[in-house]
Amino acid sequence: MSQYSPFDYTKAINQSKERLMDSPDEMWEKKYSPFIVNKALYAFPDIILLVNEMNLNHHLDAKLQFDFLLNSIRPRKRYAPWLKTSKINNLELVKEYFGYNDQKAKDALDLLTDDQLEHIQTKLNKGGNAR
Repeated sequence: MSQYSPFDYTKAINQSKERLMDSPDEMWEKKYSPFIVNKALYAFPDIILLVNEMNLNHHLDAKLQFDFLLNSIRPRKRYAPWLKTSKINNLELVKEYFGYNDQKAKDALDLLTDDQLEHIQTKLNKGGNAR
């Protein structure tokens, strides 16, 4: 793990309780990203209210936010996969055919039948060798 990674901050908050921002290295405070750290901590139901409190007080200094989370959350091993959006089949196909953005293409996918999607795919088939 590289130094100043958001995962270093979450590990310090969740497990080690290491006071990263109290070190002589000033970069720990400069590289702290409250949005990323809060997003990583939102996956745990036992601390979601504390994280939400920091979202409400986003105007506070980064060191204050980190210290609040560090001192309020009990040490425990917490692991959750990073939340990602799921890939929707045929979304790019509908976006290209109709010239829609993501949201309009999702709405159109709900209305299109399999036969219509197959017709769109044949219309957009550019040919050539697939390597």
